[in-house]
Amino acid sequence: MLWAVLIFFFSTDQFSSSNTSQIIGPLVRWIYPKASLELQESVHFLVRKFGHWSEYFVLSLLLMRAFDGEKRNEWRGRWAGWTLVLILFYALSDELHQVFVPSRSALLSDSMLDFLGGGCAVLWKYLSRNRRPAARSIQDERD
Repeated sequence: MLWAVLIFFFSTDQFSSSNTSQIIGPLVRWIYPKASLELQESVHFLVRKFGHWSEYFVLSLLLMRAFDGEKRNEWRGRWAGWTLVLILFYALSDELHQVFVPSRSALLSDSMLDFLGGGCAVLWKYLSRNRRPAARSIQDERD
């Protein structure tokens, strides 16, 4: 719940593009003093888009952990599906929220990037859970 509130906070005026550019631009110039305005804008764009992806990557991991309960070592496709449904719903509602924030814009592409972040977390969790037994069996064969 706290992570969802944090995502909602990131959708406010305080994290609008004009406000974050005042932080990211000087940071880029500090790291690379000869950075052109175009480079600063590109880095700013990439940081903001990575923010979308990573917020929902973490939210997805937290949701799957909450759904797993005591059976953390078992893959549950049903819970992965529900996680993706909730990620999509929250991503769309987050962009809808931004319609009402004057300094923000709502973009379907941002919702899809959010969903991609959540989907990557589900895929990562699936691969990491299903790879462990195979790795153990290979180790057992070596012993």
